[in-house]
Amino acid sequence: MGRRVAVFGTGYLGATHAACMAELGHEVLGVDVDVGKLAKLEAGEAPFYEPNLKGMLKRNVDAGHLRFTTSYEEAAEFADTHFIAVATPQKQGEFAADLRCVDAVIETLAPLLTGPAVIFGKSTVPVGTAARLGARARELAPVGDAVEVAWNPEFLREGHAVQDTLHPDRIVLGVDESRRGRAEQVARDVYGVILDGGVPFLVADLQTAELVKMSANAFLATKISFINAMAEVCEVAGADVSVLADAIGYDERIGRRFLNAGIGFGGGCLPKDIRAYMARAGELGASQALTFLREVDSINMRRRTRMMELAREVAGGSLIGARVAVLGAAFKPESDDVRDSPALNIAGQIQLQGASVSVYDPKAMDNSRKLFPTLEYATGVLEACHRADVTLVLTEWRQFRELEPADLEAVVRQRNIVDGRNCLDREKWRAAGWAYHGVGRR
Repeated sequence: MGRRVAVFGTGYLGATHAACMAELGHEVLGVDVDVGKLAKLEAGEAPFYEPNLKGMLKRNVDAGHLRFTTSYEEAAEFADTHFIAVATPQKQGEFAADLRCVDAVIETLAPLLTGPAVIFGKSTVPVGTAARLGARARELAPVGDAVEVAWNPEFLREGHAVQDTLHPDRIVLGVDESRRGRAEQVARDVYGVILDGGVPFLVADLQTAELVKMSANAFLATKISFINAMAEVCEVAGADVSVLADAIGYDERIGRRFLNAGIGFGGGCLPKDIRAYMARAGELGASQALTFLREVDSINMRRRTRMMELAREVAGGSLIGARVAVLGAAFKPESDDVRDSPALNIAGQIQLQGASVSVYDPKAMDNSRKLFPTLEYATGVLEACHRADVTLVLTEWRQFRELEPADLEAVVRQRNIVDGRNCLDREKWRAAGWAYHGVGRR
């Protein structure tokens, strides 16, 4: 028998979590203030691209297991298990996280709780937030101490979010150790089907659970920036960073995953999360512990400038009057997310250098236009590459990885290709007469 669950926030995290909770057999109510977004979801349409989500949404909406509302009153009456899945973006002009949306959920929901309830936070927040929200919820709720706030961080990879929710590599739960509450048992009930499959379930204090997500993202960001720093050395030494990564990746202490040199990381998580981590460490008096993340961030941003400079070199020393094709706009394949996208940032930098830039992405065109309206947008690869002097592959979509030199040579003006993700067969392109330029490769 499933539980009645409310999920606050129906963005990328919330919509995915709500649909997956319904798939696990729970009765789910998604809550959001965005009426337009809710109308899409109620029709079984995802407001963003994520593989396998649309079918799951529609199936559970049609079956009546998943509904959506703007009413907190309805949610408080419907459920005793609540998930916070709202955005925590970077504050404007600061490194710190903006917690207004998270705070608003507690401020609005807690006064409506007239029976025992557990609120699970899934949003990524600075350490110390959960304890503060728990105290505030108990202060506001009519039932007082019968309300418990726990933290259950998410570890979703865009493009694999459904798989990561239904078949995670671990579930982490942070509970208030000063209270003997129901949170752990409720979580075991909510995730019962998953836990029956043997997925590790780690129970920690609130602070540790909050730090797990931040620390995981900081480590991944560091690993990506490390190999990009090695790419910079390889470029001046005449070495090949791809072979280097293969060689060190065989060491099981290091591993090969996330050791792919390229244009760096982007998206809605890693960049803002490592900055928020630094900001919070400073507030707590541990700023020296995370100073290395400043260099991680710096290396990452430097890759974007370097890619623009490489395009300029390939174009003959100046981009003024050059025509440049950019294949890829999303920050990663199998996503339409362009938040802090290196690909779009590079396209914008190249345009500012005087080039005519034509962009194509299989899924992220609409979002790209909203963010960078002055760029040209093509309807396909061939249109993007029409009379191009330089072609850049900046997101490793499968259709770009599988391009053949012959596909493009009839439409481009010059056979120059810049592989910003090291995802093309270098020898094949060179054998076909193209000037191939990768990242950290001879």
